[in-house]
Formats: sequence, C-alpha cells, structure tokens
Amino acid sequence: MCTALSFHGCGHFFGRTLDLEYSYNEAVTLTPRNFPLVFRRCPALSAHYAILGVAHTAQGFPLYYDAVNEKGLSMAGLNFPHSAHYQPVLPRRDSIAAFELIGWVLSQCATVDQARALLERTGVTGEDFSPQLPCTPLHWLIADSDRCLVVEPMQDGLRLHDDPAGVLTNEPAFEFQQFSLNDYLSLSALPAENHFSPRLGLTPYSRGMGALGLPGDFSSRSRFVRAVFVSQNAHRPKTPEESITQFFHILGSVEQPKGCVRVPGGDVITVYTSCCDTRRGIYYYTTQENRQITGIDMHREDLGGTQLVSWPLIRSQQLRMEN
Repeated sequence: MCTALSFHGCGHFFGRTLDLEYSYNEAVTLTPRNFPLVFRRCPALSAHYAILGVAHTAQGFPLYYDAVNEKGLSMAGLNFPHSAHYQPVLPRRDSIAAFELIGWVLSQCATVDQARALLERTGVTGEDFSPQLPCTPLHWLIADSDRCLVVEPMQDGLRLHDDPAGVLTNEPAFEFQQFSLNDYLSLSALPAENHFSPRLGLTPYSRGMGALGLPGDFSSRSRFVRAVFVSQNAHRPKTPEESITQFFHILGSVEQPKGCVRVPGGDVITVYTSCCDTRRGIYYYTTQENRQITGIDMHREDLGGTQLVSWPLIRSQQLRMEN
C-alpha cells in the first residue's frame, strides 16, 4: 500500500509513501559513481551515475525502494501483489531481477526516453535475493522533469505506459486505474453548483462540496484517485521551499495513520514519505513518528567515491519548543 508522485512546482519533485506493517531498518543511501554494482545475470557496472534514495542494504547491495540519480531521473517500486508476473531468462535480452531494477535503470539512464529504450530490451525476473528476502511483486514509476513512465511486469511481458497524471499506487493495473478517473470527471475544486434540478433551489452548505464523492478510504484505487485530484488542483509554488511543503501536503492526503488499516501482521502505517528535489539532488523525508522534514544533499558528498554512504532514518519525533 504505497503512493508515488511526480510533481512540478519550482522545479521537479518526486517521491512516495511507503505503507507497510513492518520495516527492514531502511536508510537513505548514496551509491557513488564508482561503487561496483554487481548484477546476477548482467555484467557489473564499475562506473555509473550516482544514486541517492532509501534502501535496505543486504550483503553489500543497496535494495532501493525509491531513488533519484545525479541527472534528475527518479524511480520508485510499489507493491503489485496480484498482477505482477515476472519473466524467465530469455535469450537476446538483459535479464535483471526485480530487486536490481532501480539500480539498473538509474545507474545508466538520464531521461525517461533512455529508460524506456533500456527497458525495451530488458526482462525482469522473479529471483529471490536470498532465502530471507524473497522476491517482492512490484511495478514501478519512473519520472524526469518532462514525463512519467509506469513499468508493469504482466503475463504477456513488460508493459510500459505513459502516465500523464504522475501518480501510481498498487492494484489494479495502471490502465484500469487511469480509466477509472472518468468516474470522477465531475469533481471540482470550485464551489458546488446545482445540476440536480433547477426547480428545487438546492444550494451548497459547505466549502469543498465541489469535490463531494472524492473517495476517502485507504484502498489503492481510492488513493490513486485522491492523489491525482489533489496533485492536479494543488497550486504550483514559486520557490523550492514552498514546493517541498506542497509536495508533503499532497502525499499527506494519502498517508496511513496507525490503526486505520489492520492486517494479520499488525497495523499498516506510512513508514516514511519522501520528496526528491530532482534538480538539486536533495532527498527529503518524514517518518510515521517524526514529522520534521529531514534533507540529504547528494552534492555535499563525494559522488566519485567507491563506498556506499548511509543515513539511518530519524524516527523519533523532533519538536521545536518556543518557550
């Protein structure tokens, strides 16, 4: 249960909520240009673009949940439990495990067009990382400052969809999600008008009634509609700082308060919410427990390094006292 968003304010911003009932002690992680990226079935990349995002590092390999590279290309993987169908290893195609895909794309591509070209010759396999970390069914959102691409491993192969709304959640598949927006075409951020019957003299009794019918539950379909409506109607700020604030407000409309979604493994929560300033290479985040926005700037680090650099998420609430 996650939501990813691409948003244009004063620059381009990309991020997501990670909504789960557990955590792998993920951390903001920088993969510098000269850290060897070793893939299971493709040649290792000893030199590549630097990557910054949230990852769980296992056996020295960064398992990215979402990230941005130094060129401003961003990518996030979201749970896709019922529809994901990975491919076998095929001849004449690069075979990449699902857990490798973010690193595979962001290490080599600077634009969505380049990512599309790479993915058209890539097969995504369902190999487990390890017995303790089995394969996760995923689909992905990729974005640059011009456009967005949804990547879905389906029964008939890897499907690539342009995403003009810049939003992705989970099930069902993207084409259905996008079509379902037609059910809400009458919603508006403007005051409600009486189209029911001119003879009845109906009038709005509250602000915000133009969006009456916007789904408010936590299902992935409802979060998709809500995130698209909010992001499409939200004002485009004129400064980076205002854009970051607006971005977190938009994703705040789909965050998961603890206790509102309960599953056998516990309560689903928004483990973290991220916002990448893709132009400046800064990764911002909040967590379920800590509402303060924390930022990490990749350009303040040695991008030519050879070792991963990690910053554990600050999970305890940071409060500023006035007196």
